[in-house]
Amino acid sequence: MTSSSRRDFLLRSTSAAVTGGLFTSVVGATPTSANSTPRSASAPGLPGVDYKPVVTPNGVALPHRVVDGVKVFHLVAEDVEHEFAPGMTAHCWGYNGRVHGPTIEAVEGDHVRIYVTNRLDVPTTVHWHGLKIPNGMDGVGGLTQRTIHPGETFKYEFVLRQHGTLMYHSHHDEMTQMAMGMMGMFIIHPRQPEAPPPDRDYVYLLSEWKLDPGARRPDPNEMMDFNVLTLNAKISPATDALVARTGERVRIRIGNLSAMDHHPIHLHGHSFVVTETDGGVIPEAGRWPEVSVLVPVGSTRTIEFVADNPGDWALHCHMTHHVMTQMGHGIPNLIGVDPSKFDEKLAEVVPEFDSMGMDMSGGASMSTDDSIPANSLPMISARGPFGYITMSGMFTVLEVREQLTNTGEPAPYEHPTGTVADAASKADLEADGIEP
Repeated sequence: MTSSSRRDFLLRSTSAAVTGGLFTSVVGATPTSANSTPRSASAPGLPGVDYKPVVTPNGVALPHRVVDGVKVFHLVAEDVEHEFAPGMTAHCWGYNGRVHGPTIEAVEGDHVRIYVTNRLDVPTTVHWHGLKIPNGMDGVGGLTQRTIHPGETFKYEFVLRQHGTLMYHSHHDEMTQMAMGMMGMFIIHPRQPEAPPPDRDYVYLLSEWKLDPGARRPDPNEMMDFNVLTLNAKISPATDALVARTGERVRIRIGNLSAMDHHPIHLHGHSFVVTETDGGVIPEAGRWPEVSVLVPVGSTRTIEFVADNPGDWALHCHMTHHVMTQMGHGIPNLIGVDPSKFDEKLAEVVPEFDSMGMDMSGGASMSTDDSIPANSLPMISARGPFGYITMSGMFTVLEVREQLTNTGEPAPYEHPTGTVADAASKADLEADGIEP
């Protein structure tokens, strides 16, 4: 063998050995049978021991069992009768009887096996959004797997090679299936955390829907005019509040699987830093304080702050049309109109007209009489301590208190004397030289 031949042989042999080693390490992370545990897997992470479970407001975690060192989950795609808020329900698609699907929670290094049963009457798949997994487990119908036919159960299996705030959703006819509600959050905790866990760890999934008043199914063909905007598939006042004790460190994980819209999520009374995206942890040198975080479509953002300001603080999307429901659509511009005879005059030409939950003096009515269109909500939320809150949709409240009990959400905040904005007195105006 000549020197050049020996050199070529050694180069080919070395390349083959390196390639083979890399291939073995990747394939080794993918089980070959139901009872095999890949060499790179770690012992299953235990809640309360290896991680502090997240809280999904208005949602639940997906249960699992451990079988021969493998965490086994079961997702069931099916029709769901979903209540966005009392007075508004729709025939949606979801998982395990819920919209959105339950939060999947595990630990970096866990070997997971996820069964997906299709109880819909159409094919589907599940894509694990942002997860670094073998290609054949990626869940893209027609590209990485065949679809899951009605009545079938598929098995997805992989080792979790990262940590972070990630998502899952259908990736077959996703325009329809995601618009119908087929999505959920996938939280992977670090195997070796660099810092203690936060005192409060919340997770939200943002979504948008087209549901006309009286309709019973969301419209997946809509491309622009979404009129139901949700936090964890709920509309205020059905959105659960976040609670924290003064001084606690709070983490809020936010995913966005809306069809078309990014959402700038704004928190009142506090500033925070964005600590993670779905791509990973942001180094501390790359963080800066914010009071709003833009969550792009198909992305997640994780924010952290210290709840150091007691009160009831709004948390909402700052797209102003995203804090309402259907009643803001298709209504003429009435700014500047004398409302005193509005209903009476309009009823002369449109007998079925009603002010749809809003009295024209600026107040609101949560009445449920038959004049309000079926399966719809007024463009308001609920009565607060000072009157009706004229926001709905992507709106909830962060309730920060010095003391908390285990009886649920705390009572309305008791403001210290002199700390509530109110009508100025004549003496105040004169003292400060203000002429109203």
